[in-house]
Order: sequence, then C-alpha cells, then structure tokens
Amino acid sequence: MPYVVNSDCVLCGACVSGCECGAITEGDTQCHIDPDICIECGTCEANCPSQAISFVDDTKAAD
Repeated sequence: MPYVVNSDCVLCGACVSGCECGAITEGDTQCHIDPDICIECGTCEANCPSQAISFVDDTKAAD
C-alpha cells in the first residue's frame, strides 16, 4: 500500500474530496486509503494540510 494516512490526520476531508477514484474514506479518528481502489496519483498527499499522508515504498521492504 504505497499511500498511507498517519495519526497526524485531523479529519478535514481535503483528501476525501480531492480523491478522483474514491479510495479514501473517513473513519472515527482518521481517514483510510483503500489500496485496491487507489491509483497512486498522489493528489491526496498534495491536498493534505496536516501532512498526514505519505508514500511508502513497499518494494524496498522486499529487498
């Protein structure tokens, strides 16, 4: 799962409204990105005012 939301999320909804594929939902304490729907465009990371979304390169963990 390349893009993840961390605990800095303040549930502002900027990532949800900006997600063109509908991969992000709001939970009770933070937003969540569905890796099966996400197209890895990076819009969520760019839109997040609290910098709570980051790209995680899971291919490096496999090395």
